[in-house]
Amino acid sequence: MIFASDLDQTLIYSTRSMGLDGAEGSGLVMPAETKDGQVLSYFLTEMLPLLQAIAQEVHFIPVTTRTMEQYNRIELFRDHIAPTYAVTSNGGNILVNGVRNEEWSTHIQKLIAASAAPAEEIKAIFDEVASTDWIHGERYCDELFFAYVIDRERMPTEQVSRAVERITALGWKVSVQGRKIYLVPNEVSKSAALLHLKQQLGATVVAASGDSLLDQCLLDAASHAIAPRHGELFRQEQREPGNLAYTFTTHSGIMASQQILDFVSTVMAEFKTAAAVEREANV
Repeated sequence: MIFASDLDQTLIYSTRSMGLDGAEGSGLVMPAETKDGQVLSYFLTEMLPLLQAIAQEVHFIPVTTRTMEQYNRIELFRDHIAPTYAVTSNGGNILVNGVRNEEWSTHIQKLIAASAAPAEEIKAIFDEVASTDWIHGERYCDELFFAYVIDRERMPTEQVSRAVERITALGWKVSVQGRKIYLVPNEVSKSAALLHLKQQLGATVVAASGDSLLDQCLLDAASHAIAPRHGELFRQEQREPGNLAYTFTTHSGIMASQQILDFVSTVMAEFKTAAAVEREANV
């Protein structure tokens, strides 16, 4: 069994996204990520034993749009849990014991070269509508995709929509999520990396969790999927109730992570029971 989970606003949360005032000094949460002495994200303290137990019983695979460098600064996965596998860069990279799997990276680069326009061409199209009036930062992530920090209220929607049409015709997808816009080659996806690892590990059951549109393919590739009661997927569910075949938590913010891990624990128990019954039937 695999538990594949998005990280930010799914398992770990910034102060802004936690939804709990004053939680930092209460013992309710623990640092999950620190940079230059400043805590950037938190994890529910009481959930650590459960996540550790899950990671001991099944393949726990963090799956994130973070770059490799951003993933590696998460101390939760350095000091408390050490996942054998991790998917970073929105699926563009797979880490095995912290080391990039070069075979997968080369495979992805070949697919991009064969099916998508060069990154320079995509950036040139987007630059036609980009300005400092509404874009506050940009990054070319692990030489795979672009991420822009935006002021969504000031974004020129019609101009951006026209640019998106041109970009999507060139083998790239565009995702607007909260304060960010991502320009990603179609071949770079969380689900592709997950399915590769599923086949490699011989897993038959996959539980997945995530909150964003870039997580949708990940959840669709799972046999059991859960999303928190916040984020783009929940907003999509609100617009079109019942359109997404996922379980949604009843809590939002960091408390949703408790329900996510409880959900996975239940799936894990059912998997173990079914495996035991199968073994007994084969005796």
